[in-house]
Amino acid sequence: MQINFAPAAASDAAIVALPVEKDGLARTIWGAIDGATLAAKAAAAARFTGEAGSIVELFVAQGDTVRQVLLVGVGAGGETEWEKAGGALVAKLLTSGATAVTVDLAGTPDKPTAKALARFAAAATQRAWRYDQYRTKLAETAKPTLETVTIAGAPEGIDAAWATQDAVTRGMDLTRWLVATPPNILYPESFVEKVTAEVEGLGLEITVIDEDQMAEFGMGALLGVSQGSRREARILALKWNGAGADAPTLALVGKGVTFDTGGISIKGAAGMEDMKWDMGGAGAVAGAMKALAARKAKVNVIGVMGLVENMPDGNAQRPGDVVTSMSGQTIEVINTDAEGRLVLCDCITWVQKTHSPATIVDLATLTGAMIVALGHEHGGIFANDDMLADQLLAAGRASGDLLWRFPLAPAYDKLIDSPIADIKNVGPRGAGSITAAQFIQRFVDTGVKWAHLDIAGMVWADKAGPNYDKGATGYGVRLLDKFVADNFER
Repeated sequence: MQINFAPAAASDAAIVALPVEKDGLARTIWGAIDGATLAAKAAAAARFTGEAGSIVELFVAQGDTVRQVLLVGVGAGGETEWEKAGGALVAKLLTSGATAVTVDLAGTPDKPTAKALARFAAAATQRAWRYDQYRTKLAETAKPTLETVTIAGAPEGIDAAWATQDAVTRGMDLTRWLVATPPNILYPESFVEKVTAEVEGLGLEITVIDEDQMAEFGMGALLGVSQGSRREARILALKWNGAGADAPTLALVGKGVTFDTGGISIKGAAGMEDMKWDMGGAGAVAGAMKALAARKAKVNVIGVMGLVENMPDGNAQRPGDVVTSMSGQTIEVINTDAEGRLVLCDCITWVQKTHSPATIVDLATLTGAMIVALGHEHGGIFANDDMLADQLLAAGRASGDLLWRFPLAPAYDKLIDSPIADIKNVGPRGAGSITAAQFIQRFVDTGVKWAHLDIAGMVWADKAGPNYDKGATGYGVRLLDKFVADNFER
């Protein structure tokens, strides 16, 4: 999707969109559009009130021809309302046969801020994202036609605001591609190839760790997950030094299980195809690192992605096995389907030993219990530091990638004590998301601020949202970018 900014709308624009604030129809300036009075009455008859994301489509006479006019509700005019409007406009026109639309701000009495308008443009671009590469018989009427959104009369500062949102959108595109791609195409090695190709030229320092190196490091937890697959595991680390030569102050760590059968503790067949997106945490980290590098963020940060495939062959890890993590802690594997925490613990230990970040945020599609608790409206957050939790919650509200905090406590920690090892990888049925977080916390060094984001319900959607269609959402990229911008950039 091409976004253009123009000083004024072209007089011959065939399709014009007019933003309208809540209850602001009477104040809308129609400009050169003929039949404005009748059109306004038609919109009112359709009960259009300017609610954010609502649209009324009108056709008005324009000389010897007809002009299509879309009234697009922007609600109270805040950033999130403009974002809803941008997504709704593209959803309406994407496969309509239209190739271009002009958004004319001349008729909007209360002009949006540059940031709000950039969110509008970003949502328009994000909502246009599709994954059609394997659809060979797509009907012509189902193919996207909309190519250009021109925004006329943008406020001062739009170029800088759009540059930031464009970088985030490109990061989301990468995340969505990774999440949507089938597991016979995307596996640890091809994940590395795709991401490294996508970030080439952005100035990121790339480290790839193979299984031989993992064995030398003593990563028995991660390697135990991988041992049932013929696809070798990888760790991919992307380091961005945007604030000088100092060590990274922040580490982002993502679970990247490119397909999860559950291993010997095999999942039920119904819905197992969804487990192609069990690498959504790693996908979010990859997209966020691309966004930060693309906009030249003034921060030092490292993104670490633990990439494995969890399969049930004759060499697969068994329930009852004991493995030794890189930290030296031993783990009794009770359930091989609780594999994500085994991947994360070794990645967290590695980044602490090699880069000593003061703050770690990990992201993982970790537990089905999180979906039971929160559905698909919020990701869960656990943190050992209240300020860090508040910063992430605030970033979630501002970006639209919402979070809800859950507790950590010694009482839960006792539920994962093992009678034969230092820790077991699952507790009882109750509090499954909490005990998973308690497990990860045991691998965080003293004094390190840490947050765990369980995003199991957020990386994939069965219905369209404000800035995505059904499928991969790109969740986490906007959240991490906003978190970094507000709390770490110099």
